[in-house]
Amino acid sequence: MTSTIPGTSGVSRRGFLGLAGLTVATVGLAACGGGAGGAGNGGAAASASVKLPTYKEFTGLTPDLPGNAKGLQSAYFKLPTPVQSVTSVPLKGKVTGLTETFDTMSPGMKDNAFWQRLNAKLGGDLELQIAEDIGDGYPAKFATVLASNDLPDMMWVPPNQGIPNVGPMLEAKFQDLTKYLSGDAVLEYPNLAALKPDSWKTAVVNGKIWGAPIPSTPFGQVYLGNHATWDKVGGFSASNAEEFLAKAKEITRPGEQRYALEPAYINALHMVTEWFGAPNGWAVGKDRSLKHLYETDAYAAGVEFTAKMFAAGVFYPDTKATDIRNRVVNGTVGAQVIVGPHGMRQYRALSETAQFDILVPFSADGKAKPTYDMGYGTVGFTPFKKADESKIRELLSLINYLSAPFGTVEYMQKNYGELGKDYTLDQKGSPQMTESGDTNIPGLASALNIMSSPENVIFNPGFDEDTKYIIQQEQKLLDLAWRNPTNGTYSDTNSKVGAKIQAPFRDKVVDIITGRAKMDELKDALKRWKSDGGDKIRDEYQAALPSDVPVFGA
Repeated sequence: MTSTIPGTSGVSRRGFLGLAGLTVATVGLAACGGGAGGAGNGGAAASASVKLPTYKEFTGLTPDLPGNAKGLQSAYFKLPTPVQSVTSVPLKGKVTGLTETFDTMSPGMKDNAFWQRLNAKLGGDLELQIAEDIGDGYPAKFATVLASNDLPDMMWVPPNQGIPNVGPMLEAKFQDLTKYLSGDAVLEYPNLAALKPDSWKTAVVNGKIWGAPIPSTPFGQVYLGNHATWDKVGGFSASNAEEFLAKAKEITRPGEQRYALEPAYINALHMVTEWFGAPNGWAVGKDRSLKHLYETDAYAAGVEFTAKMFAAGVFYPDTKATDIRNRVVNGTVGAQVIVGPHGMRQYRALSETAQFDILVPFSADGKAKPTYDMGYGTVGFTPFKKADESKIRELLSLINYLSAPFGTVEYMQKNYGELGKDYTLDQKGSPQMTESGDTNIPGLASALNIMSSPENVIFNPGFDEDTKYIIQQEQKLLDLAWRNPTNGTYSDTNSKVGAKIQAPFRDKVVDIITGRAKMDELKDALKRWKSDGGDKIRDEYQAALPSDVPVFGA
């Protein structure tokens, strides 16, 4: 997880993007119909018409700073007194599942007191196969398990991260949950009803609901800067791109080993293209056609300006440095791209006194309308193996328990365990893991949160001003926000070759930024990307494009 507070901020960017190359052999599924998002498969219209679960906000606790429907996250200054959200134990016996952990693997169930205590609260045994975030851990495990005739009761499916033929796979292997979750039916499972409609769209394929979604922070990458460093040049903001570069050049002092920006060129480019008004992945035209980010003038302008920044020497020179976060804290690197506004909390482990700023995109030239890229918003969904109604309802009750909102008794049990055994409370009322909790919980809590989660909240105990500032900047970012219009849809071609064709394109972009290639070479790289699969990916997403996705820039 990205946070030391379990369940508050989703999956690590490293772990999530590590799934980009996921490919799964779906042997024997071809006869089951077209895949979701495939050209001409008919699934798009059906998915657009499905009635999403009725949203009913959890009102058992009142956040200190409430969120909103646009995506603003709720925030808590301190841990509330836990309230019960589930009235009965969900399990009748053993339930099995396949998931992944993004933390150090916890001891197995037989040697894990926290796991055993959780099972006691659940009323049965939750047995999990857990893949680690190492190499092809989860992709390999998923493929092996899927090809077997012995599926676990539930299996986490990551969103649009390389699983081909998703529709046929779901139809052949998993339970259609539409009748249990669509409309008011979901109200039988209140914690699932508390998941927002945008989250549920990820779990709709071929006009059916296949599982409960796993919400993550809806916000995407931002630049985080050291306040003291940028305050010397007028602050971490700018009225245009040239002013930002002028400030970066003023900060940079090679003789003192001081540089304005980290050397993550693709991340920097992402920030710069927002200043030029680039779309989030794809732009929807007035005729409902799709144009990819790479095809836009804004992207080309961003590449050119990022190359100008590199030529000015404002990037830290060691691209392999592993201590950038420390350097941002001590000011020897002025700014770093982080996973989202909530990522600011990671720096508090290094300094309780340093101040940080989050950059809000601005117009590159006073003419372009800046944009801000929202994140995917979920990390997929967890479908169930086909079973009788009694078993399906047991599994729904389990996921309802594991999706309990922040601050509930069930949330605390899932993420912290038992007070006095797995965690204690400090003088401010914030949870602190015991030695036993530190050993037994992190890997398992990560695995549980990747397959079931409530809506995310901001919780920075002891740092109220950080929390207020994050919410303040989120509100500003939402005024510029765009979501990728293909979120919640699938392209089989993207699953199979998306990462493969993106790699050489990005390599060429980095070569241009660093002066090893000329700007003119971007056109040829784009042609190769399009012919090697980009155009086909567009066609497949085009066929699945929801009718309610707004026209870009309108």
